[in-house]
Amino acid sequence: MKRLFFATVGLAAFALAPQGAKAQDATWGCQVLLCAASQSPSWQGVSYCVTPMTKLINAMKKPGFSWPICHEAKAGKPGREQYEDCPAGTNIGYSESGRDGVKRTPNKCVQVVDRCENRSDFHARYGNADANDRANIELRTLYNDRDNLSKNGCKVQVTMPRPQRSNPYFFDIPNDRGVKERFWFNLRT
Repeated sequence: MKRLFFATVGLAAFALAPQGAKAQDATWGCQVLLCAASQSPSWQGVSYCVTPMTKLINAMKKPGFSWPICHEAKAGKPGREQYEDCPAGTNIGYSESGRDGVKRTPNKCVQVVDRCENRSDFHARYGNADANDRANIELRTLYNDRDNLSKNGCKVQVTMPRPQRSNPYFFDIPNDRGVKERFWFNLRT
């Protein structure tokens, strides 16, 4: 990844200015893109990046903010995904629905478990959880026959918080072969 970062820095600096150009001569959008793509260390650990990224964070607080774009890199505006994927075997669940029935916040992971069939596995996983885990896990017994669920109360819907990403923003930056690579970043100072 370092190779891609330095190749992108060199390409942007070369494309944007005459011979002898430096990264700080790049447009603000390209500075933001290059700093966001810095992975090890992240932009917070690169002294050159603190100024353009702090400027970005302050600009985002103002009305009419428009993300600065680096047209030369063909990356566009960043994306944002607040949550990690749910663990294997679980599905995305929603914590709230509006009056109109529209699901709003995909911040839960949900799984239906048969606690009678897999009694020891169920108790090992959910029955022996410490107090912190139990506070985060919601168990709801399913008694109806909707979705082919048992009427005897063996089926339990397990709901837990969906993990949040530490780096929720991303840029998809084309590499030298035109294949987009995803670079995750955060805007914490």
